[in-house]
Amino acid sequence: MDVIIKQTDDISLLIEWRIEVLKDVFSIPKEKSTDELKAANLDYYRAALKDGSHIACLAYYDGEPVGCGGMCLYNEMPSPDNPSGKCAYLMNIYTRPGFRKKGIAKKTVGWLAARAVSGGITKIYLETSEAGRKMYRDMGFEPMRDYLQLRSLNK
Repeated sequence: MDVIIKQTDDISLLIEWRIEVLKDVFSIPKEKSTDELKAANLDYYRAALKDGSHIACLAYYDGEPVGCGGMCLYNEMPSPDNPSGKCAYLMNIYTRPGFRKKGIAKKTVGWLAARAVSGGITKIYLETSEAGRKMYRDMGFEPMRDYLQLRSLNK
């Protein structure tokens, strides 16, 4: 298995992958328009790649792009559990169905985490599906306690 992770700033390619991820994760029907999502993600990538608050990568298996990943970088107030205040939120970790269970997502997460650590980041976290939970736990991620989300804002 030859898996190579490469950073990319190619916005059109990132938009294609982002929409593929969203369609898969959120089970968006093929006939439903994703134009608004594309526009919003385009705005996000343009700003975040320019100011360095996002790192994106593609995973290649034997030269073929088969997965992706991203990392939002930001600062929060320093605290005992995050003295630097530097944070990385891993997102968009995705491998196409035919290439899953080959270590591609694990390599993608490792690649992103290494960049976070080399940048002095002391808090790395993510959201996961049930399918990814074991892999993340095996990599050392632990459940975060005491987090709540105000859902009424998302309706």
